[in-house]
Amino acid sequence: MTRKELTHQIRDKQSFLCVGLDPDLTRLPRFFLDFEDPVFEFNKRVIDATKDFCVAYKPNVAFYEALGTGGWQALAKTLDYIPETHFTIADAKRGDIGNTSRLYATTFFQTFDFDAVTIAPYMGEDSVAPFLEFKDRWVILLALTSNAGSSDFQFYKNDVGKPLFQHVIERAMTWGDSNNLMFVVGATQGTHLRQIRTIAPDHFLLVPGVGAQGGDLSTVVTEGKNQDIGLLVNASRSIIFAGTEAHDFDHLVSSAAKSLQSEMSILLL
Repeated sequence: MTRKELTHQIRDKQSFLCVGLDPDLTRLPRFFLDFEDPVFEFNKRVIDATKDFCVAYKPNVAFYEALGTGGWQALAKTLDYIPETHFTIADAKRGDIGNTSRLYATTFFQTFDFDAVTIAPYMGEDSVAPFLEFKDRWVILLALTSNAGSSDFQFYKNDVGKPLFQHVIERAMTWGDSNNLMFVVGATQGTHLRQIRTIAPDHFLLVPGVGAQGGDLSTVVTEGKNQDIGLLVNASRSIIFAGTEAHDFDHLVSSAAKSLQSEMSILLL
């Protein structure tokens, strides 16, 4: 999906919501366990309930590969079920030497046909470049994450006082451009969003951490929006586990997504 197409979907729906499809078997409502493929059935119901309110879906690959062959099959079926109008992100956090990265890129851009994949930048340009070779596909580079351990490395300052996350963003912007490169910035890092938007004024930001992790949506929009909106805000648990019983699962999941989309619509005015 191109930047123009993604931006059109955001403006048309007045939404920059990305729904994380993280089907943790230990948290799936019990009635799904009666299905032959509970993971796919769960995802299918979530997609049906949320597709009118979001513009993107982000399956975290760990929840699928942990299940072996059946998990990969559920991921493939899920990707096929997502409407073509929606941006798809493989949350895989890959990053390896060049020839291995090329195979990872082939996996997620050809075998599975995702629009984007999350990448860890630690190994540098040659580990990222193979992903950027694919036309109309996106690299979403980890920049400033929302987990507690982000302070271990991401805020480390060099001799001139520049934090590592800033160096990562500035360096990566020489590898790709705003049409194929996004950055992950956790919603709980709201105080740094303005700084990051100054460094990368045109790039899209994927922002996890709104919802169960407690990130503030209003702060994200105020500090992170650009002229094309330039945001994909991900919510997972607060939406996909909103319903626990068969009789109201779809309604509660839909309501959770609609509520967040409505808040987004107001903030975009």
